Amino acid sequence: MPKYQGEEETKKAPKGQFVVYVGEELRRFTLPLSYLKNPIFQQLLKKSAEEYGYSNSRGIVIPCDESTFERWPFVAENVKAFLIYYYS
Repeated sequence: MPKYQGEEETKKAPKGQFVVYVGEELRRFTLPLSYLKNPIFQQLLKKSAEEYGYSNSRGIVIPCDESTFERWPFVAENVKAFLIYYYS
């Protein structure tokens, strides 16, 4: 499950995790590296690269709102439902 980190948290991700920023406020989340193998998350990364490019100084920015992203682990179990929701 994504873990929200407030501003008081360090910039470095814990071992075995990586950081993404989500929403208009660029809310910071740490995610397990295993998410990188998930086809749905790979689609989000592709969409992020299309929207923000690869040389974004802010780090990995996921192009969706926070509430959608926070539901992602649940939705990831239902691939078809997520794709219909995200792309409609």
